[in-house]
Amino acid sequence: MSSERIEGYATALLEVARAEGNLDEVEDELFRFARALEGSDALRNSLTDQLIPAAKRQAIVEDLLGGRASPTTTALVSFVIGSGRARDLPAIISRLVDRAAEAKDKVAAEVRSAIPLTADQTARLEAALNKVTGKHVEVKVVVEPSIMGGLVAQVGDTVIDGSVRSQLDQVASRLS
Repeated sequence: MSSERIEGYATALLEVARAEGNLDEVEDELFRFARALEGSDALRNSLTDQLIPAAKRQAIVEDLLGGRASPTTTALVSFVIGSGRARDLPAIISRLVDRAAEAKDKVAAEVRSAIPLTADQTARLEAALNKVTGKHVEVKVVVEPSIMGGLVAQVGDTVIDGSVRSQLDQVASRLS
C-alpha cells in the first residue's frame, strides 16, 4: 500500500476517533490490536485471507474486540478489514499513533517490557525518555516476555535496548 493511502486511512481513523471524543482510548486500543495482529500468525492469516468473505473477517474482529474495546475501535478495525486492508492495518495504526502524538506536541515511544508496567513506572519512563531524547514522549507499552527483563524503547529511529535478552546475547557473542 502506498504511503499516501496509509496516511489517508490514518487521517480518517484519527478524525473519526477525535469526532467521537475518545481519541486517547481508541488510539491505545488500536495500538494494542496492531501488536496482537503482528504477534499472531493465525489472526493475521484469518483477517488477510481474501478467500474468506469480508463479512466473515469483520465478524472475527467483532467477536474478538466486542466488549474488550470501545465501539469506535471495533468499528474502525472492522472498516479497515472490510476494505481489504488488513495487511496494512499495523502501518495505518502506527501512523495514527504518530499523528495523535504530534497533535499533542509529543512523539510516540514504543516500549517493550517483559511485564506490564504500573502507571508510576510508565510516568518515570516517560520522564527519563523525555530527558534522553529532548522530546516530549508518549509511551506505548507492549508486553513481550521474550525480552526476559528490562526494556527496549524505540523513539522514532532511536532504539534504547536495556533488555536482559540483549545483554545475554552480548555475553554469548563475547564468549564465542
